[in-house]
Amino acid sequence: MAILEVQHIQKTFERTQVLKDISFSMEKGQTVSIIGSSGSGKTTLLRCLNFLERPDHGVIRVNGETLFDSADPAAGGEREIRRKRLHFGLVFQSFNLFPQYTALQNVMLAGQLLAQEAPDYKARKKELLLAIEQQARELLGQMGLSDRMENYPHQLSGGQCQRVAIARALALTPDILCFDEPTSALDPELTGEVLHVIRELADKETTMIIVTHEMAFARDVADHVIFMDDGTILEQGTPREVIENPKEERTRQFLARFHQETR
Repeated sequence: MAILEVQHIQKTFERTQVLKDISFSMEKGQTVSIIGSSGSGKTTLLRCLNFLERPDHGVIRVNGETLFDSADPAAGGEREIRRKRLHFGLVFQSFNLFPQYTALQNVMLAGQLLAQEAPDYKARKKELLLAIEQQARELLGQMGLSDRMENYPHQLSGGQCQRVAIARALALTPDILCFDEPTSALDPELTGEVLHVIRELADKETTMIIVTHEMAFARDVADHVIFMDDGTILEQGTPREVIENPKEERTRQFLARFHQETR
């Protein structure tokens, strides 16, 4: 059974249809890279998966559970939306760390808020918070940030901030980890350290969807590549099929333009 099934997702903002008919699936442990020009709908797709946006049409299933079905008019409340978001961890382009919190506090925050909803929170508060802190310390250690846990975001480099953001996304053990252009806000010399972390996650068979313009990275790390164009999936397949031997002319044009810009 596929871990994620996306069927006929559509999304319109005012009069602009940003997602026209998006369907794909992925297996547990796969890395899927989504490529395409700016404005093709890549970020909107991730936001729909994470329920930061509500699709107008379609179905989203994770592990066979229907999280969204436009045929069902019932809309979940905020608590239900939070529950659905637990299936997806999202790493943003611009880190989105809370500046008033240390790296450790940023990673712990979501777990602390979620723990407060547990019926036995008051009785087990100390135990739960200690477990959350221990997990956060372990994740930051895995990100190579053991000596930066008490630093605030303004005391960290962009690459370090993004690694904190990755640790924060992993803290709730999502089924699928999503990255929205995770290196686009970084200087070139910091890009490599973040890509190295993502490559290690792929090696551990972490289930991931990565929106990226790093073509070499997508070719080398992804199991499956999706090329989006004007709100549709124009082509998808293995990296060899899509990046090295694309069938569609629009895919070839995009890749040729990208290679010209990065020379």
